[in-house]
Amino acid sequence: MEAEDHQGALGGTSSELRRKIEATMFRVMEVGPTGSPTVTEGDEHVGPPPEGVVRWIDLSAQDAPHLDVLSERFAFHPLTIEDCSHFDQRPKFEKYLDYAFLVTHGFRLAPQEPDGLVPLELHTFLAERYLVTVHAEPIPGLEAVWLRLQQEGNLLRRGPAFVGYLITDAVVDTFFPLLDDVATDVEHIESRILRHAQWVKIDQIFRVKRLLVRLRKVLGPQRDVFALLAKRGDGWIDEHTAIYFRDVYDHLLRLHESVEATRDLLSSALDAYLWSSSQRTNEIMKRLTLLSAVFMPLSFITGFFGQNFVGLPFDSKYLMAAMLASCILVPAGMTFFFLKSKWF
Repeated sequence: MEAEDHQGALGGTSSELRRKIEATMFRVMEVGPTGSPTVTEGDEHVGPPPEGVVRWIDLSAQDAPHLDVLSERFAFHPLTIEDCSHFDQRPKFEKYLDYAFLVTHGFRLAPQEPDGLVPLELHTFLAERYLVTVHAEPIPGLEAVWLRLQQEGNLLRRGPAFVGYLITDAVVDTFFPLLDDVATDVEHIESRILRHAQWVKIDQIFRVKRLLVRLRKVLGPQRDVFALLAKRGDGWIDEHTAIYFRDVYDHLLRLHESVEATRDLLSSALDAYLWSSSQRTNEIMKRLTLLSAVFMPLSFITGFFGQNFVGLPFDSKYLMAAMLASCILVPAGMTFFFLKSKWF
């Protein structure tokens, strides 16, 4: 979580710098054995660095001509270039002859979107002396690491694998506040249903459920990817750097467990909501049934004594009194019985 303290750096940049970041296609940061990092824009320095130099090449808003530049100068496998042209890849880690290709995912909140999320997909080419990142739009975690490395050149000298750790750690850490917000929403839904017996819109529950399913689809494969990276030092990822990837793997385990726990809570809240709705319906039907039971004898009494025959109530004041008394006593007696039986 070394990059976490620097997340605010991006928030402090001016709108002019943000526009500049978005408009730039290629930008290159490199550092030698001594001196400070240097940053250039354009494709002049896009390519493997000379001996003793560590280089980070960042490509944003990629298109076919710029991907062709990467393919020509680095001889990347055509399949990895094809993946970079279509940002709908599953998190994965693939090893090639002299580099590794890594796909990681992040999200940012966007209330205007149907499920409240915008995916942030990052493709990384990781080699012994260089790192190439490709993304369709600015990623806050990546931008924070870029600004940090400009000020701390010694971090870039630790190698591309360590820079890759800083970037992935910053991207993964963006899940924590997102899941905190989701957990808060679930607790609010659960509280309204169980504690306050209030109605909850069913679409609100399913919106959160869809969001959790989407997070689960990303975190599961991404956890497996970092399990491979953290398992052991391999080639240019030495044992010392692999330890840092284990930290990211630990974060992903915690996130995945948090998603599963939140899904269970939401499922329980949904079951409670459906049970509560069923109970309310049953209570309403019971009251209507009892009300019908109270008025049913009245219908019989008025129907019977209202027959057009001689000697019925209107011909005798006693029968008339008996009818009126029964119209009062029978419903009163039934109501008393229902109340005593606690049916109301």
